[in-house]
Parts: sequence; structure tokens; C-alpha cells
Amino acid sequence: MTLKLPIRSADVLDGSYNAGLRDEMAFGNGDLIRSLEALGIAGPFKTVSPWELEDAQRQKKINTGGYAAIPFGDQYPPLIEFLQGFLARDRSIGLPQQSASHWRAALETNLVALLAQFAPSHADSRVFFSNSGAEAIETALKFVKAARPKAKEIINFKGAYHGKTFGALALTPNNEYQEMFRPLMPNVTTLPYGDLEAFETALRKLGADAICAVIVEPTQGEAGVISPQAGFLAGVGDLCRKNGILVIADEIQTGLGRTGHYFASLAAGLEPDLVTLAKPLGGGMVAIGATIARKQIFNKTLAGFSSKRHSNTFGGNSMAMAIGMRCLELIIEEDLPSRSARLGQMALECFLPLKDKYPALLEDVRGAGLLIALQFRTVLPPKIIPGLEELVGELSGALGVRMIYEGGVIANFSLSSKRVARFTPALNMPEDVFERFISSVENTIIAYKTANTMLRRMPLDRLYRLGRLGFAK
Repeated sequence: MTLKLPIRSADVLDGSYNAGLRDEMAFGNGDLIRSLEALGIAGPFKTVSPWELEDAQRQKKINTGGYAAIPFGDQYPPLIEFLQGFLARDRSIGLPQQSASHWRAALETNLVALLAQFAPSHADSRVFFSNSGAEAIETALKFVKAARPKAKEIINFKGAYHGKTFGALALTPNNEYQEMFRPLMPNVTTLPYGDLEAFETALRKLGADAICAVIVEPTQGEAGVISPQAGFLAGVGDLCRKNGILVIADEIQTGLGRTGHYFASLAAGLEPDLVTLAKPLGGGMVAIGATIARKQIFNKTLAGFSSKRHSNTFGGNSMAMAIGMRCLELIIEEDLPSRSARLGQMALECFLPLKDKYPALLEDVRGAGLLIALQFRTVLPPKIIPGLEELVGELSGALGVRMIYEGGVIANFSLSSKRVARFTPALNMPEDVFERFISSVENTIIAYKTANTMLRRMPLDRLYRLGRLGFAK
């Protein structure tokens, strides 16, 4: 029997295969693609420049999507050139699971050195590599559980997003994602984000000996770019340090420049015991996650003959390590945290007045560096359809993303804040492109003026298809 696959890799590479939209609906996460197609934002896209894409109708769009995972845009030439050199010249094994690795060792060293420049107490910390942010969180959970085995409780915060793998999902308090998979990991206490008094109350109620760790995002991205009031993170850190409670800083979205800092937690006065990283470290080219932990915490899990107690087949692979090294270098060489802070402030200064001018469309504008959010009003009165308030909110956010797309900009949905469109432009986006992004969004807001207009301008057939998907189980 001679097997023949229906599609050749060469067909995809040379562009002769163009049925990606159809085949994704048939064989992949079809309803996700149907939702995007109904909104008219499904692609597929081609790269015009690292910061601009072309859709199937050959219209150019400024890309501020990517969920903070493309710090240099798509196919950034210096990163492509480095990868080509790596593939041509490197002779190390690809998956050095049971051997030393120059690439892995070099990135471990550089990450610890970078962290130690802002937190000297981490100078002898250790790094464990995985393939994603969620895996980095899973690793951190195992580390803190091993380090404080008698303390069972993990404290997280409302609005948090730490991933959807099983342990990470227990720390992501979103009923839509959790409900079907309960019972989840037990002993998770969820507190209001930014409320230091509530944290102090929980500390007294539970007792310090019962609390294993606190996990916190310096700015909550998926919640709609929510930053806590000044002093909250530092206060949590002080209380944890005094009571021997470990702190995990989830810097997967906020770290390495996105919010204007290498480590947003440290900039806010929190010195965590563990830091999780991912998105920008892969440069939009490879899958990578990293968990940095203090030496004594790391060794509680991975010491002696138990050093294989936690492992990862592809984590630490040579290509990911090489790309991670070059990404760190580019972030530093191009001073991207400072650039992010400056451009983010420029965007806020332009977007904030729109909230006052068009209050029937925009409810709020928020930002932390180049992590920027527009929160929309609902396209219908929230209680017009009893019991479907959340669905109306989700529709409002989806139509907001569509509206911005029609204006020439690709934005992100916010998974834990349905009425928010989030912008995560490349940290190195040229200023002329960045200014066009700002003016495109401004012009779109001015053209629509009200949330209801987003609904009225949605073609009925597309709205019908969205409605069917919204009620699908």
C-alpha cells in the first residue's frame, strides 16, 4: 500500500495551497475559525513587513495582535538572519535532555544575570525551561508545593489569567473556562486584585503556615490591562516575606519590556521568589517558557537523584535556547523597555481624550507601556435579554475588535474581559507605523461614535452566524 498525503509541504511553501480557511474549519478548531470568519477577521494573513500584514482581500493591516508574543513583529530580519546562521552552522544536538548544552547553559546564565541586575538576591537562582507560559506556571506550582509541603493554600486574584492547563486553570478564576473541568486543583483562595486589606484579612484568617504561595500578575492583561494601585504589590511582598510565604510573579505578558520594564513586578516594589516568562522570549518564532526560582526552592524539587522529578521533552531544545538568547540581546540592544514606556504614553495621551468625547462608545482606556486596552460600552442594554448579559458583553467586544480591524488595525480579544480590545504592538514598531496605528484607531472611534453603531453596521448574515455560534454547546 502506497500512502499519499493530500497536501505537500512544498505546496504550502510556494503558495499553491490556499484552502487553509476551509480545512481549518473541517479538521481543526472549526468554531473558533467560524467565529473569526463571521467577524471578517479570520485571514489567513501574509507578512508585508514585521509590523504590517495583508489579508485575503490584499488589504494591509497594522498588526497590534499576537498577545504580546511578537516583540519584534513577524519575520524581523535580524532574528531571521540569526536563525539562518544557527541552522547553517550549529552542530549541537537538538534535544539535549540528558547532557549538558551550551545553548541552554548560556540562556540560563543570561536570564539569571538579567534578573539579578534588578534583584541581586537572585544571583544564584536557577532556571527551568518549558514550552509555554502555562507550562512555566505548572513548573512554578510544583516548585512551591515542594518547598512548603505542609502549606496547602495558594492565593490568586480575581481577573487573573495564568493559563488553561489543569493546574494553571485552577488559578484562572473564569467560570467559562473552569466549569466543565471541575473538580480542579483544590485549596485555591481567590482575592480581590489590588486590595491589600483583603489580603491581610485572608492572611489572618488562613494563617501564614497554611499559605504555600501567592501568584500575581503585575498588570492583568487578559482582564483588560488592569494595574493595581501603587503600593499593593510591594505590600503583598512585604507581608509574604515576613510570614515565609512564597511569591510567584507571572511576568509572561508583562516582562521583558512590554510594560516599560524588564520585570514589572520589581519596578512596582515586589521582589518575587519565582518569576515565570514566556511570550517575548520566543520572538514569535519558537515556543518557550521559563521558570526562574531561588536556588533553595529549585533544589527542593530537583536535587540529587530526584533531579528528574520534573522534566520536559522539548523544553531547553537548542533552537529555542538560541532564539531566546538573541531575543534577549535585541531587547537590550534596542532598549525596548524604554521605547515601550515612551510609545505607550504617546498612545494613552491620544486615546484618553476619546473616552470623554465618545462616552457612548468607550467606557475606559487603560495602558501599561505597550499593553493598551479600550473598553467598550455594550451594543445593547445589558439586561435587555435576561440571563444573557455575558453574551451581550462578548458580542460587544467582538464587534469592537471587528470595528478596529475595518479601520486597518488587528487587535486582541481579552479572554477575561469580554468588552475589551487589547493592543500589543511590537516593541520596535517604527514610529511612523505606530503613529498610523494611533490615527487609524482614532479615526475609527470618531466614525462610529456609539456602541450601537457597531451593531447596526454588522451585516445581518454575519450577525446570524455569530448568534448561532454563541448558543452552541
